[in-house]
Amino acid sequence: MARAYRVIVLTGASGGIGRALALGYAASGVTLGLVGRDAARLGEVAERCRAAGASVETALLDVRDRAGMAAWLGAFDARHPVDLLIANAGVSAGLGPDRSAEAEGVSERLAAINYMGMVNTVEPLLEPMRRRGRGRIALVSSIAGLRPYPDMPSYSATKAAVRAYGVALRGWLKPFGVGVTVIMPGFVTSPMSARHKGPKPFEISARKAARIIIRGLGAGRATIAFPFLLVLGLQASKLLPGGLSDVFMRPYQATVEPDDGR
Repeated sequence: MARAYRVIVLTGASGGIGRALALGYAASGVTLGLVGRDAARLGEVAERCRAAGASVETALLDVRDRAGMAAWLGAFDARHPVDLLIANAGVSAGLGPDRSAEAEGVSERLAAINYMGMVNTVEPLLEPMRRRGRGRIALVSSIAGLRPYPDMPSYSATKAAVRAYGVALRGWLKPFGVGVTVIMPGFVTSPMSARHKGPKPFEISARKAARIIIRGLGAGRATIAFPFLLVLGLQASKLLPGGLSDVFMRPYQATVEPDDGR
């Protein structure tokens, strides 16, 4: 039977998959805690979720703000014990011009947001959820964490770290009644995807991605990876000798335009 989550916290709720997930979960009787950095976009998502019947609280926070995240999450959980926590916030980056090295500071920034931001999201609720003996934690990794992309070394590394952390949490928390899901999306239409200039095989809409994720979380799946054919191909490439595996990845060569750098 599908699990019905009534209190959900979601980071990166301002756009992309996060926005689609917030709208997908919004319904009467559901309480949403939405975290984002863009006040206007976060407010628009919150209003649409309220119009759908959900109770919504928002926090204008950067996931790198460890103390701020801990304070807000602790207070929210005290008012509304969390059933589902989705650590979704993340950014991407790639090689420099003409396939030169990543710009100075890129690795540090991505590690701070994609990995430590995820940890800052999860850690404040680990003990409350463990003590209650229920709930689910979902970590958004990427197919780049499954088979690293040569054009996106730091992004791939941070998403692989998210995946590893989630697998470890799953083994630890399962005996306590807390489930953990690692989500590995492929190419999803979003502002992040728009900056990816190159092949984006099997790209799907954020709304479709959210439906896949919501269905998988409702079923309590340990891993949600999509699209199937791309995941299958990347998994198969890992079985090849290193040199052949790298040849397999060449058709996916791309550049990633810089974001606003925040």
